[in-house]
Amino acid sequence: MNRTDILNALRSGTNKFDVVVVGGGITGAGVAREAAGSGLRTLLVEQKDFSWGTSSRSSKMVHGGLRYLGSGHYGLTRDAVRERERLMAEAPGLIEPLRFIMPHFKGQFPGPRLFQTLLRVYDFIARNRSRHFLTPAESMLWVPGLTGEKLAGASGFTDAVTDDSRLVLRLIAEARRDGAMCLNYTRAGEIKRSNGDVSGLLIQAEENDTPIEVFAPLVINATGAWADGLQSSETSEDTMHIRPLRGSHLVLPWSSLPVSCSVSLFHPEDGRPVFAFPWLGTTVLGTTDIDHEGNLDQEPVISESETAYLLEIASRLFPGSPITRSDILSTWAGVRPVVTDGTGKAPSKENREHALRVNRGLVSIAGGKLTTFRVIAREALVQGLGEDASKVLRPASKPVFQGTDHPSRPATISHQCWQRLQGFYGPELDQLLASGPLEPVTPNRASNLLWAELCWACRREDVQHLDDLLLRRTRLGMVLPNAGEALLPQIRNHCQPLLGWADQRWEEEQARYLSIYHNAYSLPPQEASDAS
Repeated sequence: MNRTDILNALRSGTNKFDVVVVGGGITGAGVAREAAGSGLRTLLVEQKDFSWGTSSRSSKMVHGGLRYLGSGHYGLTRDAVRERERLMAEAPGLIEPLRFIMPHFKGQFPGPRLFQTLLRVYDFIARNRSRHFLTPAESMLWVPGLTGEKLAGASGFTDAVTDDSRLVLRLIAEARRDGAMCLNYTRAGEIKRSNGDVSGLLIQAEENDTPIEVFAPLVINATGAWADGLQSSETSEDTMHIRPLRGSHLVLPWSSLPVSCSVSLFHPEDGRPVFAFPWLGTTVLGTTDIDHEGNLDQEPVISESETAYLLEIASRLFPGSPITRSDILSTWAGVRPVVTDGTGKAPSKENREHALRVNRGLVSIAGGKLTTFRVIAREALVQGLGEDASKVLRPASKPVFQGTDHPSRPATISHQCWQRLQGFYGPELDQLLASGPLEPVTPNRASNLLWAELCWACRREDVQHLDDLLLRRTRLGMVLPNAGEALLPQIRNHCQPLLGWADQRWEEEQARYLSIYHNAYSLPPQEASDAS
């Protein structure tokens, strides 16, 4: 069922569910996947696009939380490491191993010995040794251009990386195959109760003023940074308090900062680890950790101080590769929904563990890590289902992603691209291959995105706006110069007929997309003028 079919079904009376999930980021998608996989009648609604918020703007790391091990959060690290290993085994091509190099400099904390001790525990939890120590000379061979000043060596280890938005979409596809109805651009409104217990809620599609009432005894609030809003109409004293923290990133041409692994350094300003890592033929610098004061319904934007913060660490790590604002291809900023105790801690000191609140059929979730979405989803369902959970939920050992036998690899597609396609699209890969041309969109660049993927997104992935296609279904707008504007005529030729947009609609969507890019995925106008 496409989005129109689902809305029509809801309006015509197919509106009774076992669970309604509010929020289409990684947590909500994970809940929908586990609920539908357990045979529960499941509806998911997202007020904007799937993964529009934090789940398309993370640091892309599926990591075990090494820094949390260092601060004593062993349980969080244990869960994250085990989930990382599981996800890499289940979905290669979607969750991929990435080598990390942490240079050590004389007088810097933590020193090599302490860091190697942490890595030893890290490997023990993973039941897989990946750590090693590099001499200064070996470090500079691994990371060409790395500063040798006071370099005492480097620690190497392995974590994982993903395309966070594609991970969300894969989970939604899995949920749909098990019967879930999933809607983007559909806002959750008033929660309905009967004798104090949740009985359903009102939802409203972006394009229609008439709300739809749906019925369910369980509503899971997985709205992340927006969790306070859905709780605000409730009277429970045990509500979560969300502290929105912004993490921003810079995207640079790989030639400006060529790295083949993730290179990290503790920032001298606040002691936080900052990374430079390869991504889709570019190099990403991130991340920051500051309070976000802006309107959550508007795209978060990197600030001047964050830009300077990230450029400073690049100049320290790679003094021979000076980087300026003019080198920046794009930026992104995501808002982390951190549950705070209100004691006024520094942002980087806030607890990153997730929290749950239950109020007679309303389960609210916030916090947690991308890596542990499955653990969080199952815990939310256990809390919401109560004593029935053990009888209803599928075993935890069941895979998150369905396995499938794929057709033979077409000769025109590289082995690397083929593995990515299998990870991104799973059982739907054979249909994707038949949906459009198998030629690369940008043949002279490292990205191996195929035209068939854009066609598939237009046909089957609920693209409602051009930014859905170019910023989340694909990342073309973030890795090409000037938002990929030079490629837009070709994209139009392939995609406009599939989307069914008239010329005026396409032109409006193109203007909207470029405006979003310039306002939220590039340096703000005043900063651009400062740099010129």
